[in-house]
Amino acid sequence: MNMVIEPRIVQGSSKLRLLAVADRAIVVIRAIAQPSFVQLVLRIALAVPFWRSGILKWSGFLQLNDSAVLLFSEEFKLHLPGGPYSFPAPEVMAFMSGSVEILAPIFLVLGLATRFAALALLVMTCIVELTVPDGWPVHITWAAMALCIMAWGPGRLSVDYGIEKALRIDRS
Repeated sequence: MNMVIEPRIVQGSSKLRLLAVADRAIVVIRAIAQPSFVQLVLRIALAVPFWRSGILKWSGFLQLNDSAVLLFSEEFKLHLPGGPYSFPAPEVMAFMSGSVEILAPIFLVLGLATRFAALALLVMTCIVELTVPDGWPVHITWAAMALCIMAWGPGRLSVDYGIEKALRIDRS
């Protein structure tokens, strides 16, 4: 009888050791991936591609460069059923796109009006997807980041959090 019980004890203790190692690893992972830090990284990760695209559209303060307007006039098309279709009012679209691509990333990084900035970039992502449908693997990651920010907010490392704390807004 002792021969039958002992292997079960040894097997059980190795499972316990494995669980203990996994628990310690999870503690380390949680220490690294603090929610506020993750929210900050999400905000920056979503801001970067839009910021990089936005700065290419401007040649000075409120001065679109010619290539930005040319892209919306000649190159970019909306891939809708029965299309592709040209963008309406390409100069207006280039200005709006360039403005959102500069302002929303600034707001995201600061964590100011964060959910609205994420919503603006989610809408931009949808328009970009309609313009470049083959880019969906990247666009879906942008959409996922925007949705996470909209759902869980900017986190403690944000101006929004400071304003909320200063105004003592209770969201319980």
